[in-house]
Amino acid sequence: MTASASGTGMAGDGVCVVMPTYNERENLRTTLDGVFAYNPDVDVLIVDDASPDGTGELADQMAQDNGRIHVLHRGGKGGLGPAYLAGFTWALDRGYAVVCEMDMDGSHRPQDLARMLKVMRCDRGVDLVIGSRRVPGGRTEGWPWYRDLISRGGSWYARRMLGLGVRDMTAGFRAYRADLLRHMDLRSVEANGYVFQIDMTRRAAAVGGRILEVPIVFPERRRGVSKMDSAIVIEAIRNVTLWGIARIRSAHGRRAD
Repeated sequence: MTASASGTGMAGDGVCVVMPTYNERENLRTTLDGVFAYNPDVDVLIVDDASPDGTGELADQMAQDNGRIHVLHRGGKGGLGPAYLAGFTWALDRGYAVVCEMDMDGSHRPQDLARMLKVMRCDRGVDLVIGSRRVPGGRTEGWPWYRDLISRGGSWYARRMLGLGVRDMTAGFRAYRADLLRHMDLRSVEANGYVFQIDMTRRAAAVGGRILEVPIVFPERRRGVSKMDSAIVIEAIRNVTLWGIARIRSAHGRRAD
């Protein structure tokens, strides 16, 4: 898959917010206006997978007018995980100190991003801040009951299988310290859909990263179409089960020794 970038993107010790897009043109201006209103000092990297609705072209136009907006073009729709990994690599190569994940569809509120980044600034011991729907004060808004059930059930199953205490394992609203990402073997990440978030959580814990969940409000998107489908759910169940079995076998092996 080919990729090209617009924008200079030399950061120093700043914050890069990575936002994958596929057919999000109608959300672009509104979402970015909100991000900069609450977080004027961040840079945003839009990772567009050749959206047929012109998202990438509009993003390029916005990048010409705002030096804090950068665009990474990929050659086609390649999935959420690879899009984030491409964005992480771009940000790490440019020396950002904090790299964030954030959706373009309006379900991640920019005021919550400001709270998450405040935690990163105030507590240098935190390596990963997760915007959580599943801790006190966190919630969803406008979700149908079955979607909430799938989300809660997925997090519960991943916690049990992987032996982790994170309440919102599938959360995609995150702030990573760059040093944590550098200690993780990102080249070996193969998860594609929303299970990518679970994989990143277990990898962060495996290298000793300190993870903190911050409550957020997660409203249902107002425009556009969700990318969630049954294949994404099946991928998550399969991968989490395999990772969990490997963890349990490893623990039994250590006890046997």
